[in-house]
Amino acid sequence: MALIPRLDLAALDRQQLDPLTKGLPFDAPALTVGEVGRQGWNVLKGDMPLPLAVIRQEVVRANSRWMSAFTGENDLVIAPHGKTTMSPALFDLQVADGAWAITVATVQQLSVCVRFGVKRVLIANQPVGVKAIDACFKALQGDGFELYCLADGLPGLQLLADGARRNPPPKGNPLRVLVEIGFLGGRTGARTRAEAMEVARVVASTPGLVLGGFECFEGLLPTPEAADGLIDDVAALAVSALAEGLFRDGQPVVVSAGGSAFFDRVGTRFNQVAFARPVVKVLRSGCYLTHDSISYAAAFERIISDTSLKLPQGRLEAALEVWAYVQSRPEDGRTVLTMGKRDISFDAGMPVPLRWFRPGNMTKPETMPTGHTVVALNDQHCHMTMPADSPLEAGDMVAFGIGHPCTTFDKWQMLVLVDEDYGVTGALKTFF
Repeated sequence: MALIPRLDLAALDRQQLDPLTKGLPFDAPALTVGEVGRQGWNVLKGDMPLPLAVIRQEVVRANSRWMSAFTGENDLVIAPHGKTTMSPALFDLQVADGAWAITVATVQQLSVCVRFGVKRVLIANQPVGVKAIDACFKALQGDGFELYCLADGLPGLQLLADGARRNPPPKGNPLRVLVEIGFLGGRTGARTRAEAMEVARVVASTPGLVLGGFECFEGLLPTPEAADGLIDDVAALAVSALAEGLFRDGQPVVVSAGGSAFFDRVGTRFNQVAFARPVVKVLRSGCYLTHDSISYAAAFERIISDTSLKLPQGRLEAALEVWAYVQSRPEDGRTVLTMGKRDISFDAGMPVPLRWFRPGNMTKPETMPTGHTVVALNDQHCHMTMPADSPLEAGDMVAFGIGHPCTTFDKWQMLVLVDEDYGVTGALKTFF
């Protein structure tokens, strides 16, 4: 099983930042991405405008190491969802810790991966439209580049076959297709094993394509037991396709599942199956890298208590925070802060106040006392209820934990890496 090389971050570091980028100080000089961490800025000293999205670098590195150890100890590999962060610097961290591929959802995201040197990409979607499909085949012309994509039905598969005729891939480097299986009321994916096997047979006989394996996305299912059933379908389909001889000699056989809430179940179910030849068991979780303070935090507690898999030392922790100022205490029991829907996710729960800091009066942030709760967000304002004895005053700084990292990342063209004293050590450029 071949891993992939590190990315070309020198090209990223040389990129010029637009001086109007959210998160840069008002009077910041012209800077490249690589120069941000050399300015001596510190969030707690007021060097950065708030709101500001920050990544605690030691925590995110520890999360990456934890997942690398988890997959290694449980006969899995990871192709993390790059769409979560769209940050090539974070892709590189994941590759350094052994990522088998980077997963994306769109051709634009594929382009970012190709631009910065990712050598194996999995598009966890069925490409549709001539431009998108042709882009996939053009990407295969790159030196040492491999591409996987999904197909869930014969009409969509015909579009891929047409693309292969227009753009014949290089010898030995076909478009690798994973047949997707879904569930009633879910997203894409064949709804029955029989339909999925029919797609697999056609893939195996189509010039320019090769059957790569089978996959699902179980993250929208409500329980671990429901996820188990879908993951079991993927394994059973791979067993059947192996028995029919649908996999080409020399090509890896891939079974994969993609959510962050049930990533333990992927290993548990796949590892119970006796496959006729070695398979690559690919986990596509992406939110583990920064984790969160709400839904994935709760899911991780379930994993710790329930899983039969080997767990490394340590645990996943929230690395992503959004900082804001207390702007006003306009009425008893309520404060308004300087962040809103433009700055932080709210689709998986309201932000959670974690810490507070008073510039000039404190040496480090303190844990937020109980009783402080975000109750509403406007575009640029956060409404938080609080007890009568709350210490917060106008000008204080508050760090918020988030839910669902994807929808915080996509609100920022640049996030900043910080050390444990909130000194700015680097910039994370995103490409949404």
